[in-house]
Amino acid sequence: MAFPLRRCRLLGLAGSALLTAGGVQAGALPVRSPLTEGRAEVGIAVCYFGLVLLVGGWLLLGRLVRGDAPPGIRDLLVTLALWALPLLLGPPLCSRDVYSYLAQGTMTGAGLDAYTDGPARLGGVLAVQVPGVWQHTPAPYGPLFLACAAVVADLARDGVAAGVLGMRLLALAGVGLMVAALPALARHSGSDPAGAVWLGALNPLLLVHLVAGAHNDALMLGLLGVGLVVAYRRPLPGAVLVTLAALVKAPAALGLCAVAVLWARRLDGRGRGARATAAVAVTAAGVTALASAATGIGFGWIAALRTPVSPHNWAPTQLLGRATGALLEQGGSAHAHLASPVWQLAGLAAAAALTPLLWRRHARGSPVYPLGLGLAAFAALGPAFRPWYALWGLYPLAAAAPHATPRRVAPAASAALALVALPDGFAAGPLRLAVATAGGAAAAVVLWCCAGRPPVRVGARAARKDVA
Repeated sequence: MAFPLRRCRLLGLAGSALLTAGGVQAGALPVRSPLTEGRAEVGIAVCYFGLVLLVGGWLLLGRLVRGDAPPGIRDLLVTLALWALPLLLGPPLCSRDVYSYLAQGTMTGAGLDAYTDGPARLGGVLAVQVPGVWQHTPAPYGPLFLACAAVVADLARDGVAAGVLGMRLLALAGVGLMVAALPALARHSGSDPAGAVWLGALNPLLLVHLVAGAHNDALMLGLLGVGLVVAYRRPLPGAVLVTLAALVKAPAALGLCAVAVLWARRLDGRGRGARATAAVAVTAAGVTALASAATGIGFGWIAALRTPVSPHNWAPTQLLGRATGALLEQGGSAHAHLASPVWQLAGLAAAAALTPLLWRRHARGSPVYPLGLGLAAFAALGPAFRPWYALWGLYPLAAAAPHATPRRVAPAASAALALVALPDGFAAGPLRLAVATAGGAAAAVVLWCCAGRPPVRVGARAARKDVA
């Protein structure tokens, strides 16, 4: 097994190194950076060559994990560290959100209300890095994250490179919490810890978007995972941690349902569910009030949850809204502008109605599994969707999926979603799409050559010598 594992490691390491090298020219670089001069097509080709190698190395590693002699968790963690290291040293990839985080943190540290104004109110070198569509958009994140972003921005002192590194280290702390929680969650859920680490931690979506992209979803999922592990033994501190995860980003609040289930299972007598739900609600309300007051940010984040989303995102409800609006506009209707909001509300209502059914159907098993399904439903049916949103549901499912179907679907979906965002985060024109396809196709040929010739095992060599 040593040689196949080494081959998977080398493929993934080469992929992440090439991603970093290509990102130097084609990533989400700072505006007016000397690295942005010249054509980015070569960088896009290199990035996609590396990305396909990384995805292929990950899928080949999955075959080892499901094999007769799977690698241990330590081997997988070493592999994760090797694959993540080049991405830590490169520019942001596939999104410019990290610059928004820095601008919002700087606003918070300067006493400006990031829940009322967008980065345009700040001005200066940080605001210039934020795409125009978000210049006047308030922050949709919780007070805990804005407080952390303010600390990073203060330490960076308006330095873009230092600020990106600080936000990446914050995201890396979240990834560390995610990885630490996965084996314990898998054991509590009766799943294979090594399989959970492979699917939930070594996933290319996590490496590209949480490590390289430095998204705050890493901190949210890290606190959520640790909170669920703690809740199996001590529900009260578990509820505190899950509430803190929701104060980074709101979707984690669904994890409080899992905490309530675990709390109810530790109680005796009638009304266990109602008592546990009340205890979780009181705990969450108290932690929210204390955190909002302690950070000095207040409760403006509640109204900011209604922050409008980009009209051109990939959410199914947005696609349906745009198609419906176009049809109504062609028909001369005066209500075409209402199509997208109506579809958004319908998607949220469908997710809210589906979630209790999922909890009821899987009430006897691990509550982490219906939590993963519910988060996946809100990610898919919510008003906005980005590739890294798939990690909301995939992370709990990696630890708790009880049968093979989600474990077959999740890797395929992860591999596909890892390929859809260009390294600079902008839309794909015909030339950029052709260059990315060419780079990925070249890497696919390399992978076919590697995977098509399995290594000769040491035992097989010895057997041939004995026969001779």
